[in-house]
Amino acid sequence: MNLNRRSFLRHSCSALILLPASLEATVLLPADSRSLSFLNLHTGEKLKTVYWERGYVPEALKQIDHVLRDHRNGEVHPISPQLLDTLFALSSSLNTREPFEIISGFRSPSTNARLRQEGHAVAEHSLHMDGLAVDIRVADRALPTLRNAALSLKAGGVGYYPTDRFVHVDVGRVRSW
Repeated sequence: MNLNRRSFLRHSCSALILLPASLEATVLLPADSRSLSFLNLHTGEKLKTVYWERGYVPEALKQIDHVLRDHRNGEVHPISPQLLDTLFALSSSLNTREPFEIISGFRSPSTNARLRQEGHAVAEHSLHMDGLAVDIRVADRALPTLRNAALSLKAGGVGYYPTDRFVHVDVGRVRSW
């Protein structure tokens, strides 16, 4: 059988390309297209979009930025494509079609400062303020399963908050808490 590279990638179950997710880790991603689904628990907004199709799709990135905005003041900030790729890899590894339930996406500096003043456990220089972090859960997966899948990617930080029922995922240095 005469298969060229594109045919092989399209037809092979194990056809994956390596895309550096950070200096410390690698995330495996399919080559053709990537989609994500979100449910913002604070605003009720839902979004399912193809954000990458032979390149990042600008309109889809804008829609994601809007859904993951600071729900407290409406401020929108670009969400890192690297974070989106990590979420795509996480969704794939969980083998789920359920949306990521968003507890916190982008967090403005003023919101972050206010939360710190109110005694919430948020980092002074939170990666949420740079669009590099998200707090999530997935309806059809147990929280420990979500945490373990995120840890297995070795794509950044993973925080586990069972009392508050979410997992923090970021694309900073690889670490866990």
